[in-house]
Amino acid sequence: MNEEYLPIRLSHLISHYSVGSIIRGPEYLLSVKDIREWTDRGGSPGGGIIRYVDRVRSALGIEQELREPPLAQELDNGRIDGVCVPAVRFPRWMRCPKCGLLHYAPWKNLTTNEKPHCSEKNPAICRDSPELEQVPWVLVHPDGHLADVPWHRLAHNYAKTNEQRQCRADWQKAYLRIREVGTDLELSCGRTNCRTRHRFQKGAKIPFGRQTWRQPWICAPPDKEGNGLAEVMEVNDARVYSPRTCSALVIPPESRISQGAVVGRLYCSAKYKQIKNARTPLSRKGAISTTAKEFRCTFHEIETALNEIEKGYPNYGKNFTQGILLEDEYLALTCEIPNLKDDEDFVTKHHISAWKFLAKKFPQGTRLNKIVNSIGIIAAVNRLKEIMIFTGFQRKTGPEEEAVLVPPDITGESDWLPAIKLYGEGIFFNFKEDILSRREEHPAIKELSEQLRQRYAATDLKFDPDISPSARFLFLHTMAHLLIRQLETKCGYPAASLKERIYCSAGKAAMSGILIYVAVPDIAGSLGGLAELAEPRRFLQLLSSVFDHAEWCSLDPVCSEHEGQGPHLLNRAACHACALIPEPSCAYGNILLDRTFIKGDEQSGIPPFLDTVI
Repeated sequence: MNEEYLPIRLSHLISHYSVGSIIRGPEYLLSVKDIREWTDRGGSPGGGIIRYVDRVRSALGIEQELREPPLAQELDNGRIDGVCVPAVRFPRWMRCPKCGLLHYAPWKNLTTNEKPHCSEKNPAICRDSPELEQVPWVLVHPDGHLADVPWHRLAHNYAKTNEQRQCRADWQKAYLRIREVGTDLELSCGRTNCRTRHRFQKGAKIPFGRQTWRQPWICAPPDKEGNGLAEVMEVNDARVYSPRTCSALVIPPESRISQGAVVGRLYCSAKYKQIKNARTPLSRKGAISTTAKEFRCTFHEIETALNEIEKGYPNYGKNFTQGILLEDEYLALTCEIPNLKDDEDFVTKHHISAWKFLAKKFPQGTRLNKIVNSIGIIAAVNRLKEIMIFTGFQRKTGPEEEAVLVPPDITGESDWLPAIKLYGEGIFFNFKEDILSRREEHPAIKELSEQLRQRYAATDLKFDPDISPSARFLFLHTMAHLLIRQLETKCGYPAASLKERIYCSAGKAAMSGILIYVAVPDIAGSLGGLAELAEPRRFLQLLSSVFDHAEWCSLDPVCSEHEGQGPHLLNRAACHACALIPEPSCAYGNILLDRTFIKGDEQSGIPPFLDTVI
């Protein structure tokens, strides 16, 4: 039978369509194989190395190389050009939609384009041999294992007679039937000498120890027997697959590297190793000459590039510290970068002078004057590059089970991780430190933020990098969401296409910034419309609308008076009508939101934010 080709977006391939996921193909459900099989015919990784991301790797604590997923396309003649990401059909069991007869991998002996049909020959039970459909249930273990449900074992778990206990599994024949009875599943064995029947609830938990499938494409017993029980789940249950990704912006010095220059091309080329490994001066000279012809440059330019690489190009010995990812980005966003070129990967334009001049347009103490005076820096990010990395996945069966992070190669021995480059633009602004510091000391605000902090601490939620749900964070996060909603309603940007990055910390390395940006896997990036909104007058209109909409929700007073809503009750005055945004846009799962930190609450003694601006 011919293989199927399924086009998938790169951004999906390192998130919910990545290793271990279950995706819907044209005809069948499929499970994506691990990165050990993302290779070309020679066994080498099919994707290219992502260069100039040493700071990103160091800040995120990643030792492996970063590689893009392999690319392939279907030609007009039906052939596939390139390296595909492999997947297997899963679940392997299919059932008849009429009689419930189970068949194991019935597609194995079929010809091209032939569909599997029910093998039941008794027209009184099932007529017209209907087309089979894959069963929607799988067996999930919190250690990350995924397998077909052992239907034979489940059907005979409570066998009563000796004949039933001696009934052996036969995957070549169809003899088991399954049917849904309310919220239960009922299995029955159709063999004449057995006829056992067993009913169990969906979500039943059973031992995984005897399973020989760690993943749908790995026929081998688990490295160790799992402690928890495996659960029977539907394939579309969100707990079956939870991808884990991390991302970072490429900032100076790496964003300033011209990869089209001779030194950049040589650094990324295999020619550098050939020159370096030359045994004699004559062979080295010949290798340099050959490289110069290929690069269409002079002999001297190659020698100069070699000297730069020997000096430590591209980072020249600079050490990057793990864990200060956001701090470095915040510094790059708040400091004006001299001599920027349009082809760099991080291009900002500060509007500080124009913003301060705007404050003089409005009388002291008026609403717009206070809004302008609350902002420290506003910058248009005309160009940015984001690296998004797939670090693994989890399968969670219940709140009592701690899910294990499974690496992209399953074994954790690979020297690379899949990642993609995203290009785009954005708006960055921050609030003045003295205003936020003074506001954080207000007793009523401290009490309210402490309530949410304790709720967050009682959950098993974790983010990378981790967050502290302080009053500052709750204010900045809610502001970011309200701004995204304003960009959608007033400027035509779909909220799902926008992202947020919250820069929040107190103390010596205080941060209080928000970056709203769009990034796509296309080197051309977006069209520049978002960065243009950082122009002071336009941005002031946006920010004024944000404060307006923080005051009122269409579900008020219910929303404003809510003591806790959303997951783990981690939102207060924030609902779908006012502050929630599409899940992909929020870096924190649409939690830790409260308009009270912006609009205030007279009953609780919390003043509006603008009332604290002098």
